[in-house]
Amino acid sequence: MAKISGEAFAGASGAGTDPARPAWLADEIAAVHHLGTQIAVVVGGGNYVRGRQAESWGIERAEADEIGMLGTVMNALMLRGALTSRGAAEVRVMTAVAMQGIAEPFVRLRADRHLRAGRIVLLAGGTGQPYVTADYAAVQRALELSADALLVAKRGVDGVYDRDPRTHPGARRYAHLTYREAIARKLTVMDATAFVLAGEQGLLMHVFDVAAAGAMAAICEGRDLGTRITAE
Repeated sequence: MAKISGEAFAGASGAGTDPARPAWLADEIAAVHHLGTQIAVVVGGGNYVRGRQAESWGIERAEADEIGMLGTVMNALMLRGALTSRGAAEVRVMTAVAMQGIAEPFVRLRADRHLRAGRIVLLAGGTGQPYVTADYAAVQRALELSADALLVAKRGVDGVYDRDPRTHPGARRYAHLTYREAIARKLTVMDATAFVLAGEQGLLMHVFDVAAAGAMAAICEGRDLGTRITAE
């Protein structure tokens, strides 16, 4: 299972969509699929809107989160188009919010059948509920689909650091962390509730740089890239 943030689709501004980004992401996902690895991808929508922006817009947080869910669907559809144009595999977009005629509703057993049939599954819409981040949705879907690991693609960093490396040149990257350590140190690479759920269920997580060519496939082949996060 992989989680790709909305920012991974954006250009230098961090917002909107850079036309080259879906193609790049499609190549990285296809490389994993070519290994014979089952892959599902939870897609974020932060390049369009984030729920925490609600107050500045004068709307309710729940409303902003619903708009963000639509952003995840747009990203998933762009990614499906890029993957399909490469003939990588059959691709299915499944959403937590019903969108008849655009995507399939997420049904756990149906998603599992798609994966077993060798299809790439793109998961959009988070959990379908406001106040729930795409990070939490990624952990939940990974657990529901019995994923061996969750690969978290980050934009601009190659793992988890003790401080923001973009503003602190001396920041130290962790090669390995436990979820308990990540929460205690208030590391914000993912939502804390996602860390709690992953830790409780013993889900293996790898955090890596989405811009590193071949990194996703290399992790699937056993290379120790980025930061590995475990229960203990």
